[in-house]
Amino acid sequence: MSQPSNLQNIVCENGQLLVPDRPVIPYIEGDGIGAEVMSAAQKVVDAAVERAYSSRRKIEWMEVYAGQKAEKITGSSLPEETINTFKRCHVGLKGPLNTPVGEGARSLNVALRKELDLYANFRPVKYYPPAPSPLLHPERVNAVLFRENTEDVYAGVEFESGSDAARSLLEYLKTNSPHNYARIRFPETSALGLKPVSREGSTRIIRSAIEYALSNNRQSVTLLHKGNIMKFTEGGFMKWGYDLAETEFASQTYSMRKHKKLVAEKGDAQAKSALKSAREEGKLIVKDMIVDAAFERAIAHPEDMDVLVTTNLNGDYLSDALAALVGGLGIAPGANINYTTGDAVFEAVHGTAPDIAGKDMANPCSLILSSMLMLRYLGWHEAADLIEKSLGSTLAGRNLTPDFACQMDNAVQCSTTQFTSLLIQSM
Repeated sequence: MSQPSNLQNIVCENGQLLVPDRPVIPYIEGDGIGAEVMSAAQKVVDAAVERAYSSRRKIEWMEVYAGQKAEKITGSSLPEETINTFKRCHVGLKGPLNTPVGEGARSLNVALRKELDLYANFRPVKYYPPAPSPLLHPERVNAVLFRENTEDVYAGVEFESGSDAARSLLEYLKTNSPHNYARIRFPETSALGLKPVSREGSTRIIRSAIEYALSNNRQSVTLLHKGNIMKFTEGGFMKWGYDLAETEFASQTYSMRKHKKLVAEKGDAQAKSALKSAREEGKLIVKDMIVDAAFERAIAHPEDMDVLVTTNLNGDYLSDALAALVGGLGIAPGANINYTTGDAVFEAVHGTAPDIAGKDMANPCSLILSSMLMLRYLGWHEAADLIEKSLGSTLAGRNLTPDFACQMDNAVQCSTTQFTSLLIQSM
């Protein structure tokens, strides 16, 4: 994993990336189908960069190890050198890794995000016809989800049922907060968990969502929460989001919390006039929605879902649900980003699919689209545009990998290798 001396790393100064013409990009191949989709993504990226910039720019790929391959080579599933390389190079690409289930098992995905403090899970959701969709009008889907990546359930504070720690916490509640203790239906057999949601963690992800929306001419940012039930964690997330919008972004946004106060104080007509004026001025509308209602809204009226920002567990559920509207995880890109340090890992969001590994059947679209996001993050928009355009035209030609072809009429089934070649040819 040593780096040749003649290559340059990306540098981050004051939150801004300085990208050389031949940046070193570390990559984790991944488990299962990882080798196949990574190879496809790299070939597509290399072709797009060559087409867009000729020999002036080139990505220098450097493999680092995690997962099963790392275990075989180094004896560790996530070597320290891998983490240090991502820190040094700032931007990387990652294939799917096994997420073990069970007591004491460590998620490598979570560990990598934690070590690099990649607090923003960035998941754009866009329809590329004719990908299979359960919606009548999937073309109306064009949402961007920002999911907080370090708190909530990812903090992992739990106490096993019947453990000394659980009994101590129950005793503390019984003595010091009897009304909360009374809400626990079966205390003797209850496992307990703590759900930390901080002002700092909330505002930095919400700030990222607002800044993205302003930079990309989006219409609204929606704070998704369950604050009607959990007043101080989920409700705090909503409150801190509005506080941020109304102070740091006051001149650029229109707060629906203030709008509701205006309705109460001045009446509905004056409030509607204020909202209309804000829209005419191009201000970003900041609003909130109960997260379960957001699932219904996304299906019934996907055009209302613009930039969304939410806590960790809500985002975990919603990101997969949104992906299902446009063809599933096989065509869903994702990134984990720290906008302060510049560190970012772009990844396939699907699993390792061990049942088809090595069979040249995997759909590489998720990692290819994630690679496109990576190029945009680097500022190489011309190459990113080439990938997005060629992917759209390749899918429109109905030459598809088996997961898509089996769901569509008049589709020609092709292998991962064939699909990748067709995509590159269409450039």
